[in-house]
Amino acid sequence: MRALSLIALLCAFAIPVAGCGGDDDDDGSSGGGGNTSTSAGTGAASGGGGQTLKIAADPSGALKFDKSSLTAKAGKVTIVMDNPSDLPHAVEIEGNGVQAEGETVEKGGVSKASADLKAGKYEFYCPVDGHKQAGMEGTLTVN
Repeated sequence: MRALSLIALLCAFAIPVAGCGGDDDDDGSSGGGGNTSTSAGTGAASGGGGQTLKIAADPSGALKFDKSSLTAKAGKVTIVMDNPSDLPHAVEIEGNGVQAEGETVEKGGVSKASADLKAGKYEFYCPVDGHKQAGMEGTLTVN
């Protein structure tokens, strides 16, 4: 019984300690995700120090997003794109010396592009061959 009490006591202290800290090495330059979230398109900052803007590919297979313009505050911005389409899609942010590309995903997948953005106009688009040219693009305004 003493052994079980000792194990329970050790676990009670080990679990909270293991959960502390974090990786502060994310410089925002990867095309991967982020740990921030806000309501779709609201531009409200979350406690994670950035903003997440949500878009989706057109589920009918048309080469367009459900939004053609987004607005965010300067700082780390993540665009999260859901892909309900049968075609592969991704999301990329480009402009003012920034280029952040998310992973190309199939139906049901999620592509995320994150970057540290200054005030100005940026473009977001699908970098899959021919998709941007067909109209799968939009404008991101950063204030």
